[in-house]
Amino acid sequence: MGAVFTVHGAVTGCFATRIPWIQEHLGLSTGQLGLALAFPAIGAAVAMPMAGRIVHRWGARAALRTLLVLWCLALALPALAPHPIALCAALAIFGATAGMADVVMNAQGVEVEERYGRSIMSGLHGLWSVGALIGSAVGVAVVHLGVDARIHLPAASLALAVLARFAVRGVLDVRAKPGETAPPRFTLPPRSALLIGAIGMCAVFGEGAGMDWSGVYLREVTGSSETVAAAGYTGFACTMAIARLLGDSVVRRMGVVRTVRAGGLLATAGGALVVVAPVPAVGVAGFALLGVGIAVVVPLTFAAAGRSGAQPARAIAGVATITYTTGLVAPAVIGMLGEVSSLRLSFALVTGAAVVLFLCAGVLAPGRQGPAGGTSVTGGAGAAGGAGVVPASGPDPGGAAASVGGGHAAHGLGEHGR
Repeated sequence: MGAVFTVHGAVTGCFATRIPWIQEHLGLSTGQLGLALAFPAIGAAVAMPMAGRIVHRWGARAALRTLLVLWCLALALPALAPHPIALCAALAIFGATAGMADVVMNAQGVEVEERYGRSIMSGLHGLWSVGALIGSAVGVAVVHLGVDARIHLPAASLALAVLARFAVRGVLDVRAKPGETAPPRFTLPPRSALLIGAIGMCAVFGEGAGMDWSGVYLREVTGSSETVAAAGYTGFACTMAIARLLGDSVVRRMGVVRTVRAGGLLATAGGALVVVAPVPAVGVAGFALLGVGIAVVVPLTFAAAGRSGAQPARAIAGVATITYTTGLVAPAVIGMLGEVSSLRLSFALVTGAAVVLFLCAGVLAPGRQGPAGGTSVTGGAGAAGGAGVVPASGPDPGGAAASVGGGHAAHGLGEHGR
């Protein structure tokens, strides 16, 4: 599963490095580019609830292999778009394949976590961040060499598609039971997803603000140089990746709720530093601390959704939809508040979202999500150190394992990775 998350992140990293080229190539204004970049989230939000039916029909491994390869191949489309309308269509496909692959791989991650009996989701999301950093590093090098994006992105998409096929070979092949009713083609999130999704929303709001606005904030508010502004983004991204890689060991020692509360405190402190930063160095430290604080929250929300009620898969998909939508809205909200008032006020709102993480962490307590059970598994050699080939013991009331295959609950999978 770690390789799957890494490949998915690498696609995102590659794409991010060519956004300036796409803007220049098509002559897009800032507003036009912003509108176009809304289409990946729109495509993902529409497609993610349909992933469960795909898994029910094909099985988890085949569904993940197909969707992850399609996501990699979709990386080539934005660079090949001849005009803005085609770009929007390409980005919608890009987001739809990304979202559905996210749905399946996160549900598979929850299943592996259930079989391990210990937290691994933070580490998997950490590997996603590592993949994004690798993809962006390669992209920066390619840009420095002056390679056209119409060569770079198609070549990267083919290479990553090959890696994706190999990465999926060892994952669990969880399937629906014979005679099980197929999930609906499209289903709305259950109520159990809403509170969990609200926690993820607060974390993703801070993540989107830090990723998209840290450099602008440091330049415009603290008067930093472009190099220091870039360091602010790098510090934020790196501390998030490191915290996610170490997060599972922290969760095992402290538990989910205490970990999220501690993260909320760190994120609040980081946001406060950003708001009051008199000099660039303080702002960089604030963004780094913000990254540490919110890093493990999203992985833990997916794990919590996977344990929720009688329809855990729908809950994961619901959390994914909420977080994707927030990822779309957050940068725009920060920009609008900054335009109307100031960027300091915008990041005061981010700090407020971090406070909510601290206050509402109890929503993610394992005892509040209901039981998780097992289901039938075929194959899966190599997954979870071999643990995946042994069905989980005990009753199957619609737990995480059942949800991956379309589920005892007869509903489909859920997400995100970022």
